[in-house]
Amino acid sequence: MIQARAVVIAGKGDVDVLTLGTVGVRDAGPNEIRVQVTAAGLNRADVLQRKGFYPAPPGVSPDVPGLEYAGTVEQVGDGVREFKVGDPVMGIAGGGAMASHLVVHAREAMPVPAGMPLAEAAAIPEVFLTSFDALFVLGGLAVGQLALVHAIGSGIGTAALQLGRLSGARVVGTSRSQDKLERCKGLGLEDGLVVSDKTFAAALLDRTGGRLSDVILDTVGAAYLAENVKALALGGKLIQVGLLGGASAELPLGLLMAKRASVIGTVLRSRPLEDKISVTQRFVRDVLPHFTTGRLQPVIDVVLPMTEVRAAHQRMESNETFGKIVLRW
Repeated sequence: MIQARAVVIAGKGDVDVLTLGTVGVRDAGPNEIRVQVTAAGLNRADVLQRKGFYPAPPGVSPDVPGLEYAGTVEQVGDGVREFKVGDPVMGIAGGGAMASHLVVHAREAMPVPAGMPLAEAAAIPEVFLTSFDALFVLGGLAVGQLALVHAIGSGIGTAALQLGRLSGARVVGTSRSQDKLERCKGLGLEDGLVVSDKTFAAALLDRTGGRLSDVILDTVGAAYLAENVKALALGGKLIQVGLLGGASAELPLGLLMAKRASVIGTVLRSRPLEDKISVTQRFVRDVLPHFTTGRLQPVIDVVLPMTEVRAAHQRMESNETFGKIVLRW
């Protein structure tokens, strides 16, 4: 057991409940590694946890946030063959990643792409794994299909855009900001829609010459549900990964049935370890090499010291970010 520096959520509420303190971190057990964390990505889930709306899953520290990390292997447990002490690694976690040390299962961790700074690597795991799982594992996105990605300028949006284009699919992105759509052109976005009144299906048809979406990746939720169903193609799939626009809405079942479409909800954080290992290992095999070649890249809004965690939360809640916010020790 060691004492680690950590961001601590001292209660529920505004950013003033965020403090810096210390927590005990145990030794690595069988098939585990202990990581000295250099940087951690900030996610909406961290903001929701601070507000008391998204508690940590069982067995995870309830008051230390952080769902992704990048750092260096400090200790290996019995049976670990994937990594050795000193290796740069990154990955997702159920929580606790905003501590200077973290214990994770070795097969849930990934090697950092060669030559990539750890602060950049910390912007990869959560958004790229979420987008990969949503678009391809659950959505079955294939070459030549059409993907509609909402909030295209977000961390998940910029990751999904790159992954979709890499696969040979056509990606249409939405945003409330024309500026974010323009910035996404640098990542290869060809078709962008400004959504100001929660409608977009008609504009999608117009932009694509009558095509609807084979897969929709949505972080908004209730506010877009009915319109998402309108925007689905025959047999299309709506993959729900966020609820920023609300958690309850009427579902037009008649239209859903007529289109033989599907609505699939998903999270990574609370999945069984075996599921997260499976997604991670498939990502390592099929996607990770493309970061080394430069075909994929983490998109970072800002890197801040961990001491500025309150400012980081405020910036995320401003909705002015483009890509990921990263905090580093």
